[in-house]
Amino acid sequence: MARDNSPKVRNKRQLERKRATRASYDRILIVSEGSKTEPNYFKEIRSAYRLQTANIEVRSSELGTAPIQVVQYAHSLFENGDPHKRLQKRAFEYVYAVFDRDAHDSYNQALSLANALNGKLKNDNNQLITFTAIPSIPCFELWLLLHYQEIKSPLHRKDVILRLKKYLPTYEKGTSSAFANTKQNLELAISRAQMLASKFTAYSYPEPFTDIHVLVQQLMTLGK
Repeated sequence: MARDNSPKVRNKRQLERKRATRASYDRILIVSEGSKTEPNYFKEIRSAYRLQTANIEVRSSELGTAPIQVVQYAHSLFENGDPHKRLQKRAFEYVYAVFDRDAHDSYNQALSLANALNGKLKNDNNQLITFTAIPSIPCFELWLLLHYQEIKSPLHRKDVILRLKKYLPTYEKGTSSAFANTKQNLELAISRAQMLASKFTAYSYPEPFTDIHVLVQQLMTLGK
């Protein structure tokens, strides 16, 4: 009997192969505001710790870069999947929405929506998932700067970039080697981010803050 090679059957086989390559640890969906810098950073971590791509999905928001759009896209992607890229619906235990404070009007709204979704959605195993906002004030580059400096007072995005370039002269938005160039100071950055979190919160604008370390530490743990 001839083998059925229709698109529907091929997609089914591809999904089955992807399921077979999944590791036993939790499945994580990361959706970022940035289209290159943040996705590249988390993909670097995924590669460095040899995490399965079937378990760790990294996407940029396709609805827009406003914080509320990042959260909404993460929610939609979790609920509906992406059949064009063989992403199953509700196939995660954790969903993270990564975005900057900057001057976004919808920042607080995005935090509230992420909090409202946390523990309310069920995955394909009928388990309640963790849905978490990962904000940075003023921007993602604060996390990179913490690898080199202890920051205690508010900084504008431009100032963050200027300071960062003192240590990474070739740094540009969209870089593909941010993790590789900073990982030697990763534990120091985590400690400094934790110190900021002990003083400020995601709502403490304009005080410096980032939760990137929370996501990074979870990925590191999976890789052990």
